[in-house]
Amino acid sequence: MHAVIVWWDLAGSAQTVESLRSFLRDEAVDRFARVPGLRLKFWISDTARQRWGAVLLWESAEAAAVPLAPRAAELIGHPPDSVTAFDVEATVEGLFTTAALAGRGIALEE
Repeated sequence: MHAVIVWWDLAGSAQTVESLRSFLRDEAVDRFARVPGLRLKFWISDTARQRWGAVLLWESAEAAAVPLAPRAAELIGHPPDSVTAFDVEATVEGLFTTAALAGRGIALEE
């Protein structure tokens, strides 16, 4: 397994954390649900500092290396400020009460 973390600083962009939530609801969530080799993607934000990003968990480094359409970068106006890739050493799921993880988060629960 392979993990990738991407971050954008939205300073100077026409986009904000709030405006990008519409992008998630209208486009990104459905599109990423169909990406081969992607096990999990969750979008993250820091509203106070206007930072936006994502954590992606891939089945393999090869799956992670397949180029994706740069839609978020187009909207934000520049590529991510930080992209970091990691090998995954281990995974575990803890005890939880909500069975489905898909469809959760601020942008989808508004």
